[in-house]
Amino acid sequence: MRRAVRVVALLALALLLVGLGACALKRPSHERRWAPEQAVLPHVEIDGDTVRIANVRNFTWTSAERFTPRYEERVYDLDLLDRVWYVVSPLSEDWRGLAHTFLTFGFADSQYVSLSVEARRERDEVYAPVKGALRAFELMVVIGDERDVLGLRAVTWNTPTYLYPGRATPAQVRELFVTMLRRAQAVERRPEFYHTLSNNCTTNILEAVNEVREEPIPYGLRVLLPGYSDELAYEQGLIDTDLPLDSARAAFRINARAAAAWGAPDFSSRLRQPG
Repeated sequence: MRRAVRVVALLALALLLVGLGACALKRPSHERRWAPEQAVLPHVEIDGDTVRIANVRNFTWTSAERFTPRYEERVYDLDLLDRVWYVVSPLSEDWRGLAHTFLTFGFADSQYVSLSVEARRERDEVYAPVKGALRAFELMVVIGDERDVLGLRAVTWNTPTYLYPGRATPAQVRELFVTMLRRAQAVERRPEFYHTLSNNCTTNILEAVNEVREEPIPYGLRVLLPGYSDELAYEQGLIDTDLPLDSARAAFRINARAAAAWGAPDFSSRLRQPG
């Protein structure tokens, strides 16, 4: 009996080592059969105060599975960039630990654009945190219209979605935006793997924020569990509010406002009206 147990244990260990070896040998690539909403990488060109982005995603979603794909070329004037918002979208109402986070930027000419670092999935592939730690996904930066990227979560999926106004100077907002754009350029030039713990949506934002701040924010549990990263941002003074945290969460949850504004041309501005 003991010998049988040892054999099973050795076989399990061998399979684990083979799996880890296969992961180590795997190389990232841009050439796979990607999920349609992640099939196209953005292309960013920065020329002084002008940013030109090809493949800005602007899908029209009618359900989680049905959509009209559309990519656009857009031009942004960095001199008109005036605000940044931090978006936190927990995957569940029951526990906010697992979540997706991203940044969205506003311009004085009423343009809004979202930058979302994501695990790039192949067709019919489902995200899972364990797989994300085993080189199962590449990484991409989705650059998209706010109605698409933010509305997908707040309306189509109806997952809890919080739109927090950032507290930052215009110079800091500009530096943060350009840093995230440089990240998108780097990923386009050279594919890399997503990693659940060290190269994910929140760690990329943390690194960009730390390039702007004089005193860096350390990696910790509230980065590892990004649904609580709003608490960290609140403590660091990065959320522009004087409300207590619980009240801020209630005030900046936008699901109802997003659903009411879903078909409106002023979707983004209506998200920012008091609830």
